[in-house]
Amino acid sequence: MESLKSDMNNIEKTPLVLLHPVQRIGVDMARWRKSGGGEALAIAAKDLGAVREEVKKADLRGLGGSGFPVWRKWEMALPEQPKPDKYLVVNGNEDEPGTFKDRLLLEETPHQVIEGAVIAALAIGANRVVFYTNPDMKRSLASMRMAIEQWQASDLLALASGALGKPLVIELCPGSGHYIGGEETAAMEWIEGRFPFPRGKPPYPAQAGVYGNPTVINNVETMAHISHIVKRGGDWFKSLGKNSGSGTKLYSLSGDVLHPGVFELPMGTSLRELIYVHGGGLLSGKPLKAVFTGGPSSNMLTPVDLDVALDFESVRARGSSLGTGAMIVVSEGTGIVKRVAEYMRFFAHSSCGQCNSCKVGTATMSRLLDRIDTGEGTAADLTTLKNLCTMLPGSGRCHLVNGAVLLLDSAFRHFHDEFKQALR
Repeated sequence: MESLKSDMNNIEKTPLVLLHPVQRIGVDMARWRKSGGGEALAIAAKDLGAVREEVKKADLRGLGGSGFPVWRKWEMALPEQPKPDKYLVVNGNEDEPGTFKDRLLLEETPHQVIEGAVIAALAIGANRVVFYTNPDMKRSLASMRMAIEQWQASDLLALASGALGKPLVIELCPGSGHYIGGEETAAMEWIEGRFPFPRGKPPYPAQAGVYGNPTVINNVETMAHISHIVKRGGDWFKSLGKNSGSGTKLYSLSGDVLHPGVFELPMGTSLRELIYVHGGGLLSGKPLKAVFTGGPSSNMLTPVDLDVALDFESVRARGSSLGTGAMIVVSEGTGIVKRVAEYMRFFAHSSCGQCNSCKVGTATMSRLLDRIDTGEGTAADLTTLKNLCTMLPGSGRCHLVNGAVLLLDSAFRHFHDEFKQALR
């Protein structure tokens, strides 16, 4: 701990900027190291217990959607087990509509992500790091392949292996291309060479994951923060947030806004600031109608929620979910029924078919919504949809069917009149 504190005191306390031009240097490892790359790994290798303590102080959350405290997940995998390997899987599947932050990190700053993952692997005693990446993100895959090759030939990997006490292996595993493949247990199935059907829990991945070995699964964005926390400390990172948020967050802003894109802002930035300051406001100056938060698989926010702080607790208090930080903006004049029908088709198409309730339920909801959207729906169709919202939650092994129900239930709650008006 003392060695870590000593090194932190010698580093200038500058703001964390994941997407600063200095960091966005692609796969050029020499330039990355000149800008400070690798320093955090050298610090971490001296005291791995201190790394876990600083991550805990930072209140770093899982930024793939769950918001689960990272240190708690790490603690589950710490106890020694009679297994030959321990895995860290870095999840970059990112197939949720409206989410496009992880691919930017993998393309523009792969070494920063790899360094964070290597430090995380050391902190939990993992000797195998697998980057699980969406196969359709061709630029991300190309950047990661080149960056991993450079790590395998560098002294940094030798330093990490020495601190671990055995060889540290870094691998790249393109995903299946299925939306459900981003669910953590489905990812493990694919890594093992099988179709990405989600597994039942327990056992949890930290107990029995890839090939039965203890496995921790963290998101790409989560790993991008690790080196900054090691170099500057958990208290510093936590102070960057607003309200109850800690650190910074990458928000994917899309939909009916003038300036869509990825914005790194303090965790806890208000929805109003994200849309009207950084996003430039709505197209044609139209009023705001709704916002899908964390992609479409959550409850919508409306204009009365504009001042909500975009952190996990504050958004949850409004009955929604921050999720991946994807904000899809809908302006007045856009039909909610049509938008919900489009997203429901996505969920129906994405169901892996393992759970009949999900496969049949999402397909039925999609069919009925299409009927209503095209003016062929009846009051009986609307009643059936409402009944499905009551029957389906919790009936599948993963979140897909729950997310589909949340989408529809939220639309009913806020825009029920539009569904009634669309009926035949």
